[in-house]
Amino acid sequence: MTTNPATALRPGFRGQVLRPGEPGYDQARQVFNAMVDKRPAVIARPAHTADVAAAVDFARDHDLVVAVRCGGHSVAGLSTCDDGMLIDLSGLKTISVDPERRTARAGGGVLWGELDGATQAHGLHTPGGRVTTTGIGGFTTGGGYGWTSCKYGLACDNVVSAEVVLSDGRVVRADRDRHPELFWGIRGGGGNFGIVTEFEFRLHPLGPTVLAGLAMFPVERASEVLRGWRDRVDAAPDELSSACVLLIAPPEPFVPEELRGKPVLGMAAMYVGDTGTGADVVQPLKDLRPAMDGIGPMPYTAFQSALDPLAPPGLRSYWRGEYMRELSDEAIDTFLAHGVDLTVRGAPLSEMIIFRVGQAVAAVPDGATAFSHRDARYLFHPICVWATPQDDSPMIMAARAFAAAMRPFGTGASYLNFTPEADRVRDAYSEDKYARLVALKNTYDPINLFRLNHNIRPSHAAPVG
Repeated sequence: MTTNPATALRPGFRGQVLRPGEPGYDQARQVFNAMVDKRPAVIARPAHTADVAAAVDFARDHDLVVAVRCGGHSVAGLSTCDDGMLIDLSGLKTISVDPERRTARAGGGVLWGELDGATQAHGLHTPGGRVTTTGIGGFTTGGGYGWTSCKYGLACDNVVSAEVVLSDGRVVRADRDRHPELFWGIRGGGGNFGIVTEFEFRLHPLGPTVLAGLAMFPVERASEVLRGWRDRVDAAPDELSSACVLLIAPPEPFVPEELRGKPVLGMAAMYVGDTGTGADVVQPLKDLRPAMDGIGPMPYTAFQSALDPLAPPGLRSYWRGEYMRELSDEAIDTFLAHGVDLTVRGAPLSEMIIFRVGQAVAAVPDGATAFSHRDARYLFHPICVWATPQDDSPMIMAARAFAAAMRPFGTGASYLNFTPEADRVRDAYSEDKYARLVALKNTYDPINLFRLNHNIRPSHAAPVG
């Protein structure tokens, strides 16, 4: 290996190249989850697709481990590495919206808040991350549940085409006609097959004002309210997007004084359509009599950023993502028995969420994309956040115990965007799809260069240590 990879890569590289000890390196190597503290041998920040290809060629030729960062949330810590090359796509920020065709092209380093801002200028959107600092890349290639997925499917279902840098350095455009099998695989198969440097998304009319917001209930009413919420969202049309969440009520003026700083049951809701039409659809949720009712007309971008205060960088995090076919009374009781305690232990930023998955996700034929397990109706998503290393082991153990207690009510499948453990990869796909993904890996990345992900190993690759 070259003794100074940064020096060797720099000629002809238009972006930024950083190595340990140089100004900006320590800031550039930081990731969202403070439990992850790694030191790449070189950080490459491409300015365009040709830089990405050059970085891939260099890493392959010098046997460097490759990590790819889009937005950088990757709570599992897969968007950085020790000793290898971190390819940071944050410089690929181009966004082009075609309101006539209702499509948008976005560089691989774009964040969802940036894409929402550009598309909402035309009254358009595509299903995206629920935190504005989420990168479009990992979110989309992993599937991508958003608030509007109930009506318009996953982020990956709305990809029209993608520009991809392959492990051999080639740059290809994948769509239904060009590299169709690669196009199938990057929609749900994660970053296993190449680095997506540009997405083209299908857009849908929405906003700029939507009927949405958050309501809060005293935790003492949580059992009653969760049952009522379930019955209402199960009977609701696809346009109603909703979730319930255990959280610590913030000390804000809009929160009743008696709830501030206490565990509460939150209920998020949005009508994906005209605000006037949505009033009757949302009203049954309001009839649950929240202590704080913040559901009303608001900018779509405001609702998209509503969870941002609960997701600051630099804290320690552990997430899970488990599918459920239904939300039984027993599941609700188990969720509350574990979730309230874990929310309090992780105060003030931990939150335990149950999302209602809309039928538009299931309406996409199962074989259309690599993404699997579209029959789930709910997604259980505990988000544990804390500040000190001493709490790492007890918080992770408690989160795993919570997930284990909820597992009897699950489908056995895992949503990888919310899953830290590498051993759950097989749980995310059917047997037939996993075999097809391995064949795709054999074709596009037989050396497993792109292995710092929820890895699908090619047939002849050694296990990753």
